[in-house]
Amino acid sequence: MRKFFGAGKFSGGNIISFLSGAVLALSGIYFFSNLPEVKRSYGLGSSSQAQEFPQKYQIISPVLPEKMDFCGEAVPLNNVFVRERFERELIVNTYYHSATLLGIKRANRWFPVIEPILKKNGIPEDFKYIVVIESNFEHLISPAGAVGFWQFTQSSAERYGLQVDSEVDERYNVEKSTQAACDYIKYAYNQFKSWTLTAASYNMGLTGISKQQERQKVKNYYNLLLGEETSRYVARILAVKAIFTHPQDYGYLIKKEDLYSTLEYDEVKVTSDISNLADFSVQHGINYKLLKIFNPWLRENNLTVKNGKEYTIKIPKKGSIQEISEG
Repeated sequence: MRKFFGAGKFSGGNIISFLSGAVLALSGIYFFSNLPEVKRSYGLGSSSQAQEFPQKYQIISPVLPEKMDFCGEAVPLNNVFVRERFERELIVNTYYHSATLLGIKRANRWFPVIEPILKKNGIPEDFKYIVVIESNFEHLISPAGAVGFWQFTQSSAERYGLQVDSEVDERYNVEKSTQAACDYIKYAYNQFKSWTLTAASYNMGLTGISKQQERQKVKNYYNLLLGEETSRYVARILAVKAIFTHPQDYGYLIKKEDLYSTLEYDEVKVTSDISNLADFSVQHGINYKLLKIFNPWLRENNLTVKNGKEYTIKIPKKGSIQEISEG
């Protein structure tokens, strides 16, 4: 058990923290013991009336949609456990303000990249929300070593055709990793014949879902007893879908101009080695930082191109990014 105040001694900082906490606690006691006076001081009237706090902030239980589906497959919200599982994720994501707000803003930039690839592969559009719950459009590295928007491990990435080495890691390439995700989704759907089970398998794996189906003698995802993470996984997708589809219903009032815009770029085909990417950047009128932002899959300062290989490097369109003076 952790000891308070370090090794049993009060340091100066701890004393300040203790006194600050005490003041806050006493302030809270005063606030609630004198709530009618506090309300009157803010012009809120009597406590018997419906009130708003001055900052207009309210904590309410989000209203659940009457119907919900994933890829056209109905969600059995009439089942109390399914309904409560979905409600939990709706509450968590509604009140996870910073992450959800950033996700909505980033989606305006990245969904137009992801959606056409899903469509080309015959994958329902709802699978785009997996990116939100996996990475929130960040090139994260998980404790298990999964990387990128779609969170591929190295072995899974290579299985679905992505290059992963010291110079190139295509898990950071949004277009190529989305295609790899589509290849997995198609393979999983051919096995399960259910988009919901396919989505769950993205978290638990094909083998994991199959074993539990066999062990429990059921086929429907909603009848499976699964570990907490996979049990919550589809509900999280559904919650994000509900919020991103109708953000205003959950308190997210975002102006169109506040959304992140798509990135404009030209493409350069590369079929020979690049010894220095900083020099390559200068030759194309940009700096090294911009090159890496637009091409995060380039992991070193050089690029080795094997015989017959071709890479596509994005160069931001001239004038699309406000330049920063070196002065």
